[in-house]
Amino acid sequence: MEIRRTTIQDYHVGDRVRFTKTVTETDSALFAAISGDFYPIHFNQELAKRTRFGGRIAHGGIAVGLVSTVIGVPLQGPGVCAAVIKELHFDFTGPVRFGDTLTAEATVEDVVAEKHIVNLSVVCRNQHEEAVLKGRAVIKVLKEVVTE
Repeated sequence: MEIRRTTIQDYHVGDRVRFTKTVTETDSALFAAISGDFYPIHFNQELAKRTRFGGRIAHGGIAVGLVSTVIGVPLQGPGVCAAVIKELHFDFTGPVRFGDTLTAEATVEDVVAEKHIVNLSVVCRNQHEEAVLKGRAVIKVLKEVVTE
């Protein structure tokens, strides 16, 4: 069943959505090209081997991007522009390695109908069910919704 959340009344405590993607070296290269983040731990294997991670890791911003994605179409539904991210708060709890399959998950924790606010808990886990990112997000449900 396809869910389209277009009003504040469509959000309910306990609603949960997920989005999954495998992270590749190309993803990090593209992220670096867009963001300008060419930090050596992502690209220099010799340097990265000497860190606590023991090798290169992907950009943590990729996990953040997956959280942004899950708040979009999986939460709001296809063809819906009904909410925008107001706040994001994260703790990076583990490294993202090339080849990891990450699942970003958002769960509705609270709905403040009179302010059109939805509070979400967010987590991004790898294929071993290890959290690489935990946090919360606040979205503002728009009063004027645009749909396809």
